[in-house]
Amino acid sequence: MSAVIDELLSDSEDDNVSEEACLSPFDFIFVLELNQDAPVPITVPEVTTTWDQMGLSKWVLGQLKELQLKKPTPVQACCIPKVLEGCDVLGCAKTGTGKTLAFALPILNQLAFDPYGIYALVMTPTRELAIQIQEQFTAVGKAIGLKCMAVIGGIEQIKQAGELSRKPHVVVATPGKLADYIETHHESIGQLFKKLKYFVLDEADRMLDGQYTDQLKIIFKALPAKRQTLLFSATITSAINKLHQVSVRKPYFFEDKSAGQEVTVSRLEQKYVLCPANVKDAYLVYVVKNYCERNKQSSVIVFALTCRECQALAMMFTKLGFQVGSLHSQVSQKDRSSALSRFRAKVLRVLICTDVAARGLDIPHIDLVVNHNVPDAPKTYVHRVGRSARAGRYGSALTFVTQYDVALLREIEDRIGKKMEEQKVKDKMVARYVTQVLVSKREAELTLDEQKFGEKRLIQKRKELVMGGMNPDEADEVIEEIRKNRSARGAKRVEQLQKQVDRRQKGAAKRPTTSTASPAEKKAKRGKPEASFR
Repeated sequence: MSAVIDELLSDSEDDNVSEEACLSPFDFIFVLELNQDAPVPITVPEVTTTWDQMGLSKWVLGQLKELQLKKPTPVQACCIPKVLEGCDVLGCAKTGTGKTLAFALPILNQLAFDPYGIYALVMTPTRELAIQIQEQFTAVGKAIGLKCMAVIGGIEQIKQAGELSRKPHVVVATPGKLADYIETHHESIGQLFKKLKYFVLDEADRMLDGQYTDQLKIIFKALPAKRQTLLFSATITSAINKLHQVSVRKPYFFEDKSAGQEVTVSRLEQKYVLCPANVKDAYLVYVVKNYCERNKQSSVIVFALTCRECQALAMMFTKLGFQVGSLHSQVSQKDRSSALSRFRAKVLRVLICTDVAARGLDIPHIDLVVNHNVPDAPKTYVHRVGRSARAGRYGSALTFVTQYDVALLREIEDRIGKKMEEQKVKDKMVARYVTQVLVSKREAELTLDEQKFGEKRLIQKRKELVMGGMNPDEADEVIEEIRKNRSARGAKRVEQLQKQVDRRQKGAAKRPTTSTASPAEKKAKRGKPEASFR
C-alpha cells in the first residue's frame, strides 16, 4: 500500500479500516471496509415529485421558476433529498438528465444557511465542462451573491491564484491545474480547502480511470477527512463499482435504469455509414454538406480521434468553403472559448472536436453528432452521442465505419443494447468530390507540418520528464526522437494523400466515354472541374 493511501486513511474516523480494503489509489474517497453488502441500485419509478416537495428553500424554488425548470428529473428527484440529509451520494444517469443540478441545488441550498468559502469543490476533467458548471452555479446562486470560480489551464496564473486566495464559495476545477496550485503554494492555497463541506467528482468514471491519479493524490491531501462526497457519472466503471461495494459510510447509490438496458436516450436516432477508409473524409464532408443544406437551423458536432486529425479536418472543411470551429487541447483557451461561444450562438453550425467535448457540455441545439472514427471504448461513444437529444429533445448520431471498424461497432451495439441501422449514401455522388477533398486534406497536413503542430505539447512533455528526474540531455534525446517520428508520420500521410489524388486524376483521364457528344464537347466535358462544395 502506498504511503499516500496510508496517510489518507490515517485521518479516517474509523479505526477498523484494514490494508486489504485499499483496492486502488481512489478507494479513500469514501471510508472503506471489506465484507459489506453492496448497495442495490434504485429502480427508478415515474417521477411524480415536484420541486417544492424536495426540501429546497423558497429562494431556490424561485430561481428554478425563473429558469423555467418545471419538474425534477429522476436523478434530481432521488439524489437531492439524500444530499440534503447529509449522505454521500453516487449517482449514475444518462447524459442530458440534469446531473449538475442534482448536486448544485442542494449545495447552494445549504450554503445559504452558513455562507463561507471555500464551501464546495467540484472536480471535472475538461476546461469547457468546468466553465459550464461554473455558469450553472452562478445562474442559480445569483440570488445569494454566490462567488464561484473556475480553476483551469490557459488562464493567467497570478490573476487566478489571487482570485482563489480570496476564498470563493464554490471552486470548479480541472485536476491538473488545481494540483499545481496546491503543490506550488502549499502553505497558502493548499490550506484553503481545510473547512470544505462538499467534494464533488463530476464525470467520475473518467476522473477515476487512472489518468489523474497523481493529481488527485495531491488534491485529496488538502481536503478534510470529514466532508460530504458526491460522485456523478453517466457510465458505471469498475472503479466506481469498487467504491460503492466497499464503503463503510454506504453512499446512497442511484443508477437510472428506467429505460431498460439501453444506455442512450430513446429519442436519439443512431445509424452508421459504411465507407472505404481511404475516402472516409469525402463521405464525411458530403454527409455534413447535405445535412446542413436540408436542415437550415440545425447544428452538427464532429468528433475526431486526435488533436491533429481534428485540426486537419477543420482546415480541410474551411478550404472547401465551410465555416467551422475546432475544439481540442492544443488550441488556446481564448480560441476554445470563442469557438464554443460562436457555436452556441449558431454563428458556426459545425464544430469539429476531440473527446475534450464529449462529456457534459450542454448545447441544446446539437441535432447531429458525427463520429469520424469509431471509438475504441464503447463508453466514449455513449458520451459523444450524449451531446444530442438532451433534456427530452430529439437528436441523431451517425458513425463512419470502415472495413477495419466492424468489430468495434459490434461492441458499441452490445453496450447500448440495440442494433444500429445503416445509413445508405450514394457512392457515385460522393465520388464527384473525392479529389477535391483529398487535395484539401493534403494541403491541411502540409500546413500543420509547416506550423510544427504539437510542438507545445512536446515542450510540456520535456518539462514533465525533467521534473520526474530525467537528465535534461536525455530528455532532449527522447523529445527529438518523438519529433522525428512525428515528422515521418506527417510526411507519410501527405505522400499517401498525394498518391490517392494522382490515381484518381489518372483514372479520370483514362475513363472511356459512351457519350454521343462531338469531340469538342467531349474535350470540354473532360476539362470541367469536379462539383464544388462552395
